[in-house]
Order: sequence, then C-alpha cells, then structure tokens
Amino acid sequence: MSARRAERVSEAVRAAIADMLLRDIKDPRIGMVTLTTVELTDDLRHGKVYFSCVGDAAARERSLSGLRSAAGFIKAQLTRRLRLRFAPDLTFVFDESLEAAHHMATLLRTTHREDE
Repeated sequence: MSARRAERVSEAVRAAIADMLLRDIKDPRIGMVTLTTVELTDDLRHGKVYFSCVGDAAARERSLSGLRSAAGFIKAQLTRRLRLRFAPDLTFVFDESLEAAHHMATLLRTTHREDE
C-alpha cells in the first residue's frame, strides 16, 4: 500500500476519533483532549494516536486511561464510519511536543527580557 494512502487514512482517522470524542464517548476520565497526530503503518494495521490535554500529569493519566478503555469502541466505529476492511490497532500516546514548545517559548521570553 502507498504511504500517501496511509497519510490520507491517518487524517480521516484523526477526524473521526475527534468527532467521536465530541459526540459519542462520554467517559468522564477523558478531559479536554486534543488529537494532534495519527500515524498509521503503511499496511494500516497499527496506529499511534498522539493527543494533548489540559491539566497536570494526573489529568493526563486519567485521559490516557479513558482513551485506552474506549479503544475497542473507537476501532469498531472506525470500520463503520470510514468503511475500512480492517480497523487499525490504536495506541494512545501523550504528545509532549506542545509542552516542550511552551517551555522553549518561556525560555526565549526570559532571555529576551534579560537582554533588554
């Protein structure tokens, strides 16, 4: 299968899961979650869903636990909504790039103030 198809399906999977989080999944453990990226293998059998969330490490762990428990429901819905023959096995991963970017911006601001 082509990598380009995997990219297109990845974006469709991200949009479908985001819609499910808004409308269908009512797990109270899942807080303010934003899906940043979905990476699928070229054969579309496995995928990593990167997310960020508002809150501290405890809120992050609660959200991760809620997403993991909803993985079966999400997989079943993906086959229906996207008309896939096989839904990918999803692994949810907290995306630390946003926190790293925020930390870097803070460091840049403080060094800029010190230079003035």
